[in-house]
Amino acid sequence: MIFGKEKELRSQMINTGRKLNDLHLAAATAGNLSARIDADNILITATGTSLGNLKDSGIIKVDIARDEGKGGLSTEFPLHRLIYRNFPAKTVIHCHPPLVNGYFAVYSELRNLTFESRLYLGNVPVVTQETPAITKPELVIEALKTNNLAVIKNHGVVAVADGFTKGLGLIETLEEAVKIAAVARLFDKTVMDDLDQALQKDLGRPAEAYAMFSQGHIQAIVDLVNQDEFIARKGKELDLTVQLAIKLDDNGAAFKFNFEKGRIIRLDLDADAPYVISAPAPVWEQVFLGRLDSFVAVTQGKMKLQGQLGQLAKWYVPFSRLFELFKQVKIK
Repeated sequence: MIFGKEKELRSQMINTGRKLNDLHLAAATAGNLSARIDADNILITATGTSLGNLKDSGIIKVDIARDEGKGGLSTEFPLHRLIYRNFPAKTVIHCHPPLVNGYFAVYSELRNLTFESRLYLGNVPVVTQETPAITKPELVIEALKTNNLAVIKNHGVVAVADGFTKGLGLIETLEEAVKIAAVARLFDKTVMDDLDQALQKDLGRPAEAYAMFSQGHIQAIVDLVNQDEFIARKGKELDLTVQLAIKLDDNGAAFKFNFEKGRIIRLDLDADAPYVISAPAPVWEQVFLGRLDSFVAVTQGKMKLQGQLGQLAKWYVPFSRLFELFKQVKIK
């Protein structure tokens, strides 16, 4: 008899499989689910299992350190195991959404047309594989360092989260974003909004490289912000007057941007601000390299925000530009 946490996780997996099927995100025996029980053990759907008709007998308990050759394991088990070894994720969903697969078979990046998809998805990484199964899971691991959702071109998607509801939400949002992009192209094949034009403007990088989170590094960002015409215009229009701090979890280093109508009038070396964004060094590195959007990192739990995201979102446009400028300053 199975009790407690394992019983609850099995029930969640069965319900998630049915939802994927009902939403037409999984068909036949394609796709697989897994959930972390503890540091060593996971539950994973067996090979050949139909997620839409998942039963308790189709779920296998696996020791990720010992049972790699266990009978009934999916060919995607190495990917699931590697995810749990590299991330604190509690659940993994791998499925084959038809619209997503069709879109990324043609395009190499997501065309975000709504604020919701920008905020919750950001730049969705796309991984190329040469076989029907995921035989290079290490490429997916690299992609998941920048987003909790990754597309495997001509195959499907992988979503990691601290629960099946959040993971499924990411996949639903991506499928909806693709649908919106397709419909928009029916109306205008050259659609391009002013925000995208501003965000895609290439200012070039300074020749000098800085140690990440050094005062010189952050000051160089401040200088770029105060020279940027787009932030100046939007800062005045939206009255961007606020204190925003960024903090490095590893050693507590912090910098506070004091904004006044879009201009940073002072840089302080503390985190005493109504809004504080914090993260460990590997996450900040992805942000400063331009591979991870700070808003998305907060909504996906890769970064922590002290303060209300909803209140900060009223300055979404100029702050999106701010985070875009982060990558213009080269780090060592």
